[in-house]
Amino acid sequence: MIPYDRAIAVVYDAIDVVNRQLPAARRLRKAPDTVIVGLGGALDSLGVVNFVLALEERASAVGAKVALLDEDMLLEDSPLRTVDSVSRYLAERMA
Repeated sequence: MIPYDRAIAVVYDAIDVVNRQLPAARRLRKAPDTVIVGLGGALDSLGVVNFVLALEERASAVGAKVALLDEDMLLEDSPLRTVDSVSRYLAERMA
């Protein structure tokens, strides 16, 4: 397991990548409570795919291989729900 602060930095890097593609009004905030997927989520389906790909790429850059694009990730209790939940998920997976 890697430290949470390293995992959230990876998530924030992915947010920076995705935000470059979004209009100002739809950009993701870099805050633990920001909703990514589900009710109140800022991203549409293409945005979610772009976020996950950016996240996998950023995780790989720090030496972690994680696969995040599967059907479980889009369920209501998905680890992708918020910045905090995806950061905790990454911290657990990026051992």
